[in-house]
Amino acid sequence: MAEVRWIYDLTIFLYAASVLFYFNDFLQSNRKVNRLAFGLLVVVWALQTAFFVSQAVMKGYFPVITLFETLFFYSWVLVGLSLAIHYFFRIDLLVFFTNIIGFVVLVMSMFLPETPIEAVSSILTSELLLTHVTLAMFSYGAFSLSMIFSAMYLLQHKMLKERRWSPLLRRLPSLDQLEGYAYRMNMLGVPMLLLSIVLGIIWGKMVLPEKFLFDSKVVLSVLVLAIYSLWLYQRYRDTVQMRRLAQWNVLAFLLLLINFLGFTTSTFHDWW
Repeated sequence: MAEVRWIYDLTIFLYAASVLFYFNDFLQSNRKVNRLAFGLLVVVWALQTAFFVSQAVMKGYFPVITLFETLFFYSWVLVGLSLAIHYFFRIDLLVFFTNIIGFVVLVMSMFLPETPIEAVSSILTSELLLTHVTLAMFSYGAFSLSMIFSAMYLLQHKMLKERRWSPLLRRLPSLDQLEGYAYRMNMLGVPMLLLSIVLGIIWGKMVLPEKFLFDSKVVLSVLVLAIYSLWLYQRYRDTVQMRRLAQWNVLAFLLLLINFLGFTTSTFHDWW
């Protein structure tokens, strides 16, 4: 692992520089700084991809087993999604906010072990589990973007209500666009999370000897899915104010983070 550790360290350094340049652009709206930040972000994604591939080759499996690996993969997903959104929609503020989350997640991974416990690594690398975790990470990426769109919606709504006509307001998409983007991201995230949970349950039935359906992490994952599903239903019925839905979306994401980062007692996710 030492021979590729420099890629990981360089990634964090360049990622920090990119976020700082985006922060400068956020404060001063400097197009040259924005382009520099975007260029660094492209390099960060390339380095993350190289590190991820090197881990897969050395470990012999798709590296999304340990919490270190899932956090790294989650950060990689966020960087990739932010680059795609910048290419298709040019929403600079979304790229900035998304990569604040991505950078924090990547830094958190620094303090975690890079390899799974040898005693369990052999039984945890089945295709069902890898697909389960991969789908969960992509759904979390979609929910992350949805939350940011909703947060931007709430920010713009507050600024308009208070008649604060600042340059920041002009850089935000319209309220209708922000709400529509949040809705589309949740439309992607919910089915992926549903499939992830179903595959996780199938894998658990096949591998785990103990009963796990009432495990805190399973219960909370189903609760998160139910909350986002109800959000989609209320959005479809159009019976709740858009501002309330935006607040609901932000709170749902906070619950998702609590579940993802393991701030719960779980009997069979301890190998993370």
